[in-house]
Amino acid sequence: MLEVLYATGLRVSELVNLKSSQVNLNQGVLRILGKGGRERLIPLGEEAVDWVQKFSTTPRLEILLERQTDYLFPTRRGDRMTRQAFWHIIKRYATKACIQKALSPHTLRHAFATHLLNHGADLRVVQMLLGSQ
Repeated sequence: MLEVLYATGLRVSELVNLKSSQVNLNQGVLRILGKGGRERLIPLGEEAVDWVQKFSTTPRLEILLERQTDYLFPTRRGDRMTRQAFWHIIKRYATKACIQKALSPHTLRHAFATHLLNHGADLRVVQMLLGSQ
């Protein structure tokens, strides 16, 4: 989830609501329905595609046991994870990594945008990817 969030700049609500049917690993894109009902295609990137494939083959099945759901990152009950639960995951990994600064899911969204801009991406393209245009 961390890799997908950083690789795409999704809002946390978009990440936890992400369904397998919105992910095309062959093309490496996500189809996101964002604020205002606007749809956008987000490139996923090789690293994120690899992590999603790894997660989908075993860990996701172990989480679900026999349950079925279309949520890409489900809870054990097959529901979507809450934004708060994901925030706790980030906090736990930040502690493990000895990161002292405050870290939130939105911090990763900003890091995504900053990374693209620092590597020459056009501001309008970054805005479009973030769904803020």
